[in-house]
Amino acid sequence: MTNSIILGYDAATLREKVDLKAVGERLAELGDLRSLTALCEKAWLLKVAGQLDEALDVANEAVRLARFTGDRKELVRPRLLRAQVLQFRGAFDDAVHELNACVDEAHIHEWTLYEAFSLQHRGKVYFDMGRFDEALADFRSAADLRRELGAPDEQIESSLIAIAVTESYLADRV
Repeated sequence: MTNSIILGYDAATLREKVDLKAVGERLAELGDLRSLTALCEKAWLLKVAGQLDEALDVANEAVRLARFTGDRKELVRPRLLRAQVLQFRGAFDDAVHELNACVDEAHIHEWTLYEAFSLQHRGKVYFDMGRFDEALADFRSAADLRRELGAPDEQIESSLIAIAVTESYLADRV
């Protein structure tokens, strides 16, 4: 998922703004590749392009492939992607259920990077559901974990932007 595809984030939805031409070009480059990495990237690209049925099919294929390998850590990323597609489709409860499992699994095994991503994405689902207090708690936890890890600035910034936007929604409710 190249940075040239992501143009920024929508402050109202916290979703990625993408260059759809670049998305199409990258999908063409990936072609019929079926590695776990390629499937995950395809699922993400299809999701941000709004091709949600196809994105869900590819995400499910990635989950199946990861399960087949038997590496539990490798299963987290495709599950995260599937949860994001479910979120974009409006299946919020299913997305939260999947993300709860990812958060728990990552926390138990001390896969801090995956825990941070899982919390960030669960926060986005809560945000979409209007559950701003829960979203804020997840964004803050993700930011803290990312700082502890020494994550790249853009990951920390993503959490900080989500925190600021969510805090503004909460302030407007008062």
